Amino acid sequence: MAKTALVVGASGIVGSATAALLVERGWTVHGLARRPVAQAGVLPLAADLQDEAGTAAALAGLHPDAVFITTWLRQDSEAENIRVNSAMVRNLLDGLPRPVGPRHVALVTGLKHYLGPFEAYGQGSLPETPFREEQGRLDVENFYYAQEDEVFAAAARDGFTWSVHRPHTVIGKAIGNAMNMGTTLAVYATLCRETGRPFSFPGSAAQWSGLTDMTAAGQLARHLLWAAETVAAHDAAFNVVNGDVFRWQWMWSRIAAWFGIEADPFDGTPRPLEEQMAEDAALWREIAGREDLAEPELARLASPWHTDADLGRPIEVVTDMSKSRRLGFTGYQPTDDAFLALFERLRADRLIP
Repeated sequence: MAKTALVVGASGIVGSATAALLVERGWTVHGLARRPVAQAGVLPLAADLQDEAGTAAALAGLHPDAVFITTWLRQDSEAENIRVNSAMVRNLLDGLPRPVGPRHVALVTGLKHYLGPFEAYGQGSLPETPFREEQGRLDVENFYYAQEDEVFAAAARDGFTWSVHRPHTVIGKAIGNAMNMGTTLAVYATLCRETGRPFSFPGSAAQWSGLTDMTAAGQLARHLLWAAETVAAHDAAFNVVNGDVFRWQWMWSRIAAWFGIEADPFDGTPRPLEEQMAEDAALWREIAGREDLAEPELARLASPWHTDADLGRPIEVVTDMSKSRRLGFTGYQPTDDAFLALFERLRADRLIP
């Protein structure tokens, strides 16, 4: 019989990729979101995880074999991030009927586990790179830790297995997503081509010349499914990246070439996208109207603040995946291919011209 999955945050970058993979593999998939969008083969489920009673009502009678938690809500402070996002995980796991058989719960967090929350991002005493899972938690409040603790407590109570997945920056398609570097760079490149402005790297010299890695949404989806189906991967935390490394001084030219523009030489001066794109909403609406694009609102496509945070880090960030490899995960995705495939999809879906 087909297994049943609940994908939480099914309209987001990671959730939509995970739901699509599960459907492809023959699972019955329920996709939970505050405002579900149509997805082939996915049964929509509307719920606001901040509403404890409403969440329980929406989940009544649902007995998934696996639950994939791929969502969070950005708040104005880390204290609020902790309060809101831990409550969302708690309401979800409390609202699900108790397991009647084996169940696995997978939580997606990220490298802020090692780098710290946005309020202290990449600051203070950090673990050595490449980041490894055994390096553990920083001595700082972090909503990722609070989410994990909710999963651990519910697992101890209900007897399900769990896994935690820590991707680097995720490349994939979603509209209205809070952290979306790939689409942000596509929109930025389009604006530079339209206006003749230089396609300037927004970040730090450390990111420009240092080694880094990223995580394609499809690679993360495969990792989530692998952990759910692999007994040896249960009750463990894992880093997950594409498997290659690169320097932005090389990738920036690759991205520029796809859009038919020149990469501006980097002189070591950060030029944050949040400043560069601050007045571009009206221009994007003009481009969208002229080109008959599907989304005229710049803020629903681009997240400059997040791209600035990642590309502005003052340290080299690379991730070790030996733990997954030793247990048999062999997925690999060249990062430049992931970017270019995303750009093709954005064009096909009329999100960029």
